[in-house]
Amino acid sequence: MKKFISLLMSLALGCLILSGCSGSGEPFEEKSYTPDTQVSEISLDVRDREIEVSLSEDGQVHIGYCENSREFYEISVSGGVLTMNSASNREWTDYIGGKSSAENRKISLQIPDSLLDSLTLSTTNEDITLPALSVAGSVNLSSNGGDITFEKLDVGTSLCLTVKNGDISGSVAGGYDDFSIRSEIKKGESTLPDSKDGGEKTLNVNCNNGDVNIGFLSR
Repeated sequence: MKKFISLLMSLALGCLILSGCSGSGEPFEEKSYTPDTQVSEISLDVRDREIEVSLSEDGQVHIGYCENSREFYEISVSGGVLTMNSASNREWTDYIGGKSSAENRKISLQIPDSLLDSLTLSTTNEDITLPALSVAGSVNLSSNGGDITFEKLDVGTSLCLTVKNGDISGSVAGGYDDFSIRSEIKKGESTLPDSKDGGEKTLNVNCNNGDVNIGFLSR
């Protein structure tokens, strides 16, 4: 019995030591990025990061984020498309212990109103929030383990929303008859029909284990 207790204490001590050595203890550095060329499309594909969108005051795209040598991002612009993807250089011991603080896991994206052709945002275990804004083409939002919230979202062609273990709530600019709708809701309630034809724009919604509350604002 004494050997068994000693073994348990050794294992517990080892976990504490590994937690102290994990990459989550490395300080994060606050950074910002502004492309030096015109951007017509934005695509963010990140993990365990909250994405907060706001309107840019100077007509430029700005991204605020935090990173260190273990958790960082790959950012590039090609052909007018700005992409930002999560990257990692973590060892298995870096996964022991808790997450980094909330401020280090937040991405602030500032975009100009009515100047983008496409906006695609994807994350896990965190929320996506958007203000009232216009996008000339399509908007695609996806969160696995978080909520999607928006208001008076004006899309030129299509809006696609995907959530697992989270809720979708917001309003779109335009009337109900402006959209053809396809929605698939599992283990939740929705204000949308499963299917509706007609409309020059498309609204596709997929929600697994969450509620959907979307309203239409006629102009």
